[in-house]
Amino acid sequence: MNAVDTLKEKWNKLKSEQPHLRIRNAADALSVSEGELLATQVGDGVTVLKPDFAGILSEVESLGKVMALTRNDECVHERKGIYLNGDFSSPHAQLFVGDDIDLRIFLSEWKFAFAVVEGDKKSLQFFGKDGLAIHKIYLTKDSQPEAFDALVEKFKSEEQNPGMETEAIEPKPAEKPDNEVDIEGFQEAWKELKDTHAFFGLLKKFGVSRLQALRFAPHKSFARKIDNEKVVTLLEEASKREFPIMAFVGNRGNIQIHTGNIKKVMWHGPWINVMDPNFNLHLDTTRIAETWVVRKPTEDGIVTAVEVFNKEGDIIVQFFGKRKPGIPELEEWRSLVAELEN
Repeated sequence: MNAVDTLKEKWNKLKSEQPHLRIRNAADALSVSEGELLATQVGDGVTVLKPDFAGILSEVESLGKVMALTRNDECVHERKGIYLNGDFSSPHAQLFVGDDIDLRIFLSEWKFAFAVVEGDKKSLQFFGKDGLAIHKIYLTKDSQPEAFDALVEKFKSEEQNPGMETEAIEPKPAEKPDNEVDIEGFQEAWKELKDTHAFFGLLKKFGVSRLQALRFAPHKSFARKIDNEKVVTLLEEASKREFPIMAFVGNRGNIQIHTGNIKKVMWHGPWINVMDPNFNLHLDTTRIAETWVVRKPTEDGIVTAVEVFNKEGDIIVQFFGKRKPGIPELEEWRSLVAELEN
């Protein structure tokens, strides 16, 4: 029995013992990636697709209204809508920009693609070279299943062999010692920002991690640490006050954005959840290590974010008030965030 068959057998045994166990949790239990586990099912409801990610994504609009899912270890972001206005012209970051499906995609991190049929559930699933699940697209009752079948037939790989050859991801570089950072230069550059998107370039220019940057903020009004429990307050109050927010959740290959009001906020175990008809968010509150209010100057005035981090210093989720270029951020959002700081 080869390694793939052995893994498949272990998974079948695990499913018989825990029939409701999700594949991601099963992969953790078996010490493999989710992609490796899914790939044991090739030929049994799972079809390998060619790694023509831009080509596949360009045709997802034909599926109609679907559910887009992007997650990291601590947070899941699910948004229903139609994939509109895809832009794959940049080699660095690709886009879908719509009121419903809003993505910032990094196709250089994508390696594997599958079509998955589980009973009446159909999906397209994309993975990184280490088997990390980067993005999934599920058909809904309002989707076009014939278009799904046509897409799978068009992009089906000639090789349909079970298994996945994964590669390790290089670890993050060690954080630069504080005494080697040009803190004064960094602070001046922060104060001179004109666009929130320039902040990432600022981190690279001065060689600082994101949490390091927040510690080096020009003044505590630019970055202030708040209690982790305030994330729940944020969601509950935004729901009560009925104004639109933005929620960004991502991993190294994709960032998914929701813009709009949130309504139903509820607990399930340690998870705080938004459970609206077209938007679901699931956040494991036990995995939050730090939460910060972050302010950046722009040409449209100050932009305020609430940034939530895990113990590795990676962003779990970011929240903003609804905004677009040329429009100042909502006063209702600024007021709520000011309350979180008290």
